[in-house]
Amino acid sequence: MPGTFEPLPGGGAAVALDDVEISIIRSLAVQLLELIGPGPGADTPDDPLAELFADGPSEPPADPVLRRLFPDAYSDPEGTPGPREAEEQRAYSAEFRRYTENDLRAGKRENALAVIRSLDELSATGEGGAVLKLSPAESRQWLSALNDLRLAIGSRLDILDEDDTDLLYRLPDEDPRKPMVMAYLWLGGLQETLVSTLMP
Repeated sequence: MPGTFEPLPGGGAAVALDDVEISIIRSLAVQLLELIGPGPGADTPDDPLAELFADGPSEPPADPVLRRLFPDAYSDPEGTPGPREAEEQRAYSAEFRRYTENDLRAGKRENALAVIRSLDELSATGEGGAVLKLSPAESRQWLSALNDLRLAIGSRLDILDEDDTDLLYRLPDEDPRKPMVMAYLWLGGLQETLVSTLMP
């Protein structure tokens, strides 16, 4: 089971992680939380209604990682739209973002927090690593968080398609991107095996 998720009887998944692996995933999840930010209600914690009805941003994030995590909802997959179509797409995307991005950010924060909490519980009981056991609901949160982590790392590595990934396999060991590439590939393996445990 080392490095791969396996299904648990009755649902859920389990994976054996050593202390280094626990530390890496936890550190990446904390960095993801910091990148996503505290949420719209951070300045008004005593007013839950204000947070509930707060409008989100209407412009795409400046950070390329956040743009990958929160892409525009409307775009032309076939090519470059004309000026009028492009303006309409920007308007539709801005409106959609205004009403959805806060919820999307909250969901991504909760998934990252679920990963951190489960690893903290594991570290408290394990010595030299341990077997992480997740319920079906926790497995889905982990799957979403692993996907977000890979999107974030992939964005930093300028991975846009499968050809880019193939090039990364051939990076020399002295390339400064190598540790990030190894994390990207390792998380991909975890993600793939977790998906297989959730398949009916």
